[in-house]
Amino acid sequence: MKFKLSLLVLSVFSIISINAQELENSTLWKITGNGLEKPSYLFGTIHITCDASLDEDVTKALEETSQVVLEFDMDDPSMQTKMMGGMYMKDGKTIKDYVSEEDYTVIDSLFLKNIGMSVNMMQNVKPFFLSAMLYPKMIDCPMQSFEMELMKIAKSQEEEVNGLETIEEQLQLFDDIPYEDQISDLLRMAKDNLEYDKTSFAKMLAIYKSENISEMLDMMNDKNSVTVSKHQDKLLANRNKNWIPKIKEYSKQQPTFFGVGAGHLAGKEGVIQLLRNSGYSVTAVQ
Repeated sequence: MKFKLSLLVLSVFSIISINAQELENSTLWKITGNGLEKPSYLFGTIHITCDASLDEDVTKALEETSQVVLEFDMDDPSMQTKMMGGMYMKDGKTIKDYVSEEDYTVIDSLFLKNIGMSVNMMQNVKPFFLSAMLYPKMIDCPMQSFEMELMKIAKSQEEEVNGLETIEEQLQLFDDIPYEDQISDLLRMAKDNLEYDKTSFAKMLAIYKSENISEMLDMMNDKNSVTVSKHQDKLLANRNKNWIPKIKEYSKQQPTFFGVGAGHLAGKEGVIQLLRNSGYSVTAVQ
């Protein structure tokens, strides 16, 4: 249950993007220079997929490093409690406070069809997390996760798993983003019973498989997703900037394998460019 909840949080970032710049087609990047004695690695993940098998170059990078750092510490024993406390709308708000009775019925029908449960049971959950509950329905296969694979290897190598931010910081994002915008996306999903999102997600999986992180970001600049297109500063840019000092510190302490959503890699304010701006050499592993 704990890992399912953590994947729910992570999955919302699988559709996030910023303007891309041209980079080599690779999801694995080597971090060297700027005083590092040994290299660290940066790996772009996708949080929900049909096949989370790790390529040989990724497993080799894991062997060369001595800790795994994800977006947040998914191994934290208190994570489930923290997540459950942060999933609900503030001030007693519910979905019914933001939509008409007719639109509420459309949303309820979406959950009855796909989850087998009425949204009445969850109407005080933040709308983005309601959307995330439906992400596994967008693929026609059992859901897998790269984060789970990375954690398995870290455990087998008796290594620590740490995070670049706290679960509380991730959950706070969905109070900072207006509930109205989140509900707009949820209602769009409901009106065509996920058809548009299934098509978009299939395209994103194909682009991820090609490791073209720049094209992935371009494709994800989709005005149909109001939450993402209006709030990329909160969802990506600000977080990327906050991560850089932590990446520096972790890498300085020991060679580290960083696993973050692939949407964070490219762009002028992406992690790759921000690390280069800080004096590191960040090169594609192909």
